[in-house]
Amino acid sequence: MNFLLTWIHCGLAALLYFHNAKVLQAAPAQEDAAKQPEEVIPFMTVFERSACRPIETMVDVYQEYPDEVEYLFKPSCVLLMKCGGFCNDEALECVPIEVHNISMEIMKLRHLQSQHIQRMSFQQHSKCQCRPKKPIRIKQEKMQNYLPIFHYYLPVGEQPIMMPSDGSSGNTQK
Repeated sequence: MNFLLTWIHCGLAALLYFHNAKVLQAAPAQEDAAKQPEEVIPFMTVFERSACRPIETMVDVYQEYPDEVEYLFKPSCVLLMKCGGFCNDEALECVPIEVHNISMEIMKLRHLQSQHIQRMSFQQHSKCQCRPKKPIRIKQEKMQNYLPIFHYYLPVGEQPIMMPSDGSSGNTQK
């Protein structure tokens, strides 16, 4: 009997939940939208917010301490100031030009052994600037089996596909 009552109770709760979800989805609150005009963020504000600058960023503690995998950290992420945002040129990247260290108390847990609170140091970015991206250098020993063709590399022995200069498709099957 209790089993049957439990199923009826769960069924009614689910029915009520889905009914309320459907009502809320079907009738969005429009009275608030009618009272307040749509907020428009001015261009300069948008531009300044997207520029290269130190931004609060959640950083995984393991990212800063990759050699301490035997521990669990609480919290596992910390809030740090890191360079972020965009530069006005794709050849530039947002990089730190001033950094400083900050210490935080983090709980370190070793599985079934110990736990303690420890001060851990993290690097924060104080000042950022758009600087030219460093070119990607391909090591010569990796490229010795490839031939430069325009901006692409083909494996040695493979022929590039050439298009005829007369504008035809290049198919000469008869």
